[in-house]
Amino acid sequence: MAAVLPLSFPLPADDGEDGYQLLELDGYKVKWGEQTLGVGATITYAFADETLRFDEARNCRDLAPMKALSGPNLPFETLAREAAEAFRVWERAADLTFQWVADVRDADIILGAQGQPRMRAFANVSYAPEVKEGVRAIDQALVCLNPDQKWKVGFGGDENVYDIRYTLIHEIGHAIGLDHPGPSGQVMGFRYTEAFPELQPGDLRGIRQLYGPGANDGQLANGPDSHLFKSAL
Repeated sequence: MAAVLPLSFPLPADDGEDGYQLLELDGYKVKWGEQTLGVGATITYAFADETLRFDEARNCRDLAPMKALSGPNLPFETLAREAAEAFRVWERAADLTFQWVADVRDADIILGAQGQPRMRAFANVSYAPEVKEGVRAIDQALVCLNPDQKWKVGFGGDENVYDIRYTLIHEIGHAIGLDHPGPSGQVMGFRYTEAFPELQPGDLRGIRQLYGPGANDGQLANGPDSHLFKSAL
């Protein structure tokens, strides 16, 4: 089963009452780890290094190597660094640990380029069938970005060219169980914006609803995510 979750989705959505919306697939919330809200998780990720096919996926069915997104202005080393920083933003926001692995067969989340490019970026979420307390456990997620689009590192004022880290933070948010709360105002809003570089209050409330607060919860109230994001600007 999969979620159709692009950034800049053109259809309207109702604002989440608290600035966030938990992802629901077939009527059930989904998260990694224990099927209990507020319990943390350890999640692995890898970059696709060959063309992969996921027949059951609604999004990212054909996943091309992540290096297809790189070029003279975005070398793969920079792309990998930006992805790692995007994971760190969520890691510092809640009780989450992300670990990079070299082999996609060992990865919970696989990141790559779209094999059939369309729009900007998508996430695909699949889950195990067992239900506990209205929650299903995510068993795999895919994140795919359009290699035909231009990408940049940092905000530059041109919102037709998306910042790679902001986009990855958004799509990873879907991959770990968050939906769009509305069009804007949060990183998880479905419209790309360069109005703020860090997770917003609704983003933080949503991810902590799923996984509980992280070890740096007190510091996060003062916005530590901002220095992570701005380090590459």
